[in-house]
Amino acid sequence: MNLVQKLSLLGAAAKYDVCAASGCSSGGLSGMPSPRSGVCHSFLPDGRCISLFKVLQTNSCQKDCFYCPNRVQRDIPRASFTPEELAGLFLEFYRRNYVEGLFLSSGICKSPGDTMEQIIKTAEILRYRYRFNGYIHLKIIPGAKPEYIEQAVRLASRVSVNIEAPTAAHLQKLSKLKDFNDGIINRMKWINRLQNGGLLPAGQTTQFMVGAAGESDAAILKTTSGLYHGIGLKRVYFSAFQPVAGTPLEAMSPATVLREHRLYQCDFLFRLYGFKLTDISFNQDGNLPEDLDPKLNYALNNLQLFPLEVNKASYSELLRVPGIGPASARRIVSARKQFKFNTLDELKNTGVVVKRASPFVQINGRYRESYKLVQQLELWRDSVDYSSQRQPRVIFQGSHALTSV
Repeated sequence: MNLVQKLSLLGAAAKYDVCAASGCSSGGLSGMPSPRSGVCHSFLPDGRCISLFKVLQTNSCQKDCFYCPNRVQRDIPRASFTPEELAGLFLEFYRRNYVEGLFLSSGICKSPGDTMEQIIKTAEILRYRYRFNGYIHLKIIPGAKPEYIEQAVRLASRVSVNIEAPTAAHLQKLSKLKDFNDGIINRMKWINRLQNGGLLPAGQTTQFMVGAAGESDAAILKTTSGLYHGIGLKRVYFSAFQPVAGTPLEAMSPATVLREHRLYQCDFLFRLYGFKLTDISFNQDGNLPEDLDPKLNYALNNLQLFPLEVNKASYSELLRVPGIGPASARRIVSARKQFKFNTLDELKNTGVVVKRASPFVQINGRYRESYKLVQQLELWRDSVDYSSQRQPRVIFQGSHALTSV
């Protein structure tokens, strides 16, 4: 198999590893193969968005993950890059400004140790032979030994171990060969200790396969919250399960992209808005309502906290208001040092989405009745009793909004 064929196969196979919200394609120049199937965008810790060459070292694998197109039992073409091939290929794309960094993952060929040796050697060639000082994200193979993990952490800008499922019981539904606690969680803890020693500037991340193990959103977010607080993860990514022909889960229904989107919204609430797991509202089955933004759902289920006076509310309180993000909350707090807000237009100038925020704020004590505004947002699906003078509390059960007073 020549280099172009390997790139086509291993670039396309890398799409199942998530490091960004979107992908893009790029054309080739001067007869050079393009990284069309292996380029994605990712955000660095400083907020810059860069293009990454995303590829597998090999799609040969000894694991049995029931959802994976590269599982050992599947009869598909297999290929591997040597470290020299892959480092040289990346450098050509980098020199032609196709990409700015590398995202390197792999199937598990022979053993975790053998695979990590190939990944590490590729990174070493880039760092030491070609003097590449840019962004490198390396996948840590579950079950890798500490010495391999330390080498990878010293070479990489960011590393990740895919957790795939929220608990050991859920992972057993996806693979009989992976060890949740020792093979994955303990490796994350080792990485965290190395990171605390001053290594790994972009931190570590992980990824969930959403919907493959029958897990609930509540279970995923409970583990997500624990990883942020206990292991110091930088980011958690979510990949909606899509069945692959020739795998044991080929007949299973796919997870919706909207479900994935709601999980990402909760992840942002955890990382940027100061929300806790107890602030998230779930349906009776433990899943997030797909038809409602989780931050708006929080506000509707906590109407006793609203409306907030924008001229007095703290930064953390403002972040609880739908339509107000970190940037607009900072602008509000800063602007209040000079003047008081008097109109919604003034609030809009700070970046607030006033259509979403207006039911939950008051400006100099002025606001319209909350329940009427909620009605205008078309959030009432069943009959609502407006005769009570008390503000209704909204409770979501299934896909229906109910009220209590």
